[in-house]
Amino acid sequence: MAPFRALAAVALLALTTSGCAMFHQDAPERTAAMPGQLEPIHAAAIANDLAVFRVSSNGCTDKDDLMLVVDRMRSGSIITLRRIDEDRCDHPMADGVELQWSFEELGLAPGTRVSVNNPYLLPPTT
Repeated sequence: MAPFRALAAVALLALTTSGCAMFHQDAPERTAAMPGQLEPIHAAAIANDLAVFRVSSNGCTDKDDLMLVVDRMRSGSIITLRRIDEDRCDHPMADGVELQWSFEELGLAPGTRVSVNNPYLLPPTT
């Protein structure tokens, strides 16, 4: 649970200090289909030129199983996280797994305004 709290703290810090991260569901219209499946996320944070996501995992999810599609807009960029390989392991991780990409890996200039275009998973009710 501690890694999830750390991610939540980074997300809150990013939103309150950088002013560069926006989270929304309005992606630009595409003329071609995106690869894989749209990945629902537990959390996302954009800070210090990093894109950090917490995604569901059955125990084997890593960066190679996901692809970030970056759409560049005049006001910034929109990232859409897509799952390209299914996690077929049988050790579900309740809090998922945290994965990160640098802006350099994504071809983004430092300080670029970034929005995330993925649905959020609601925590389970108890």
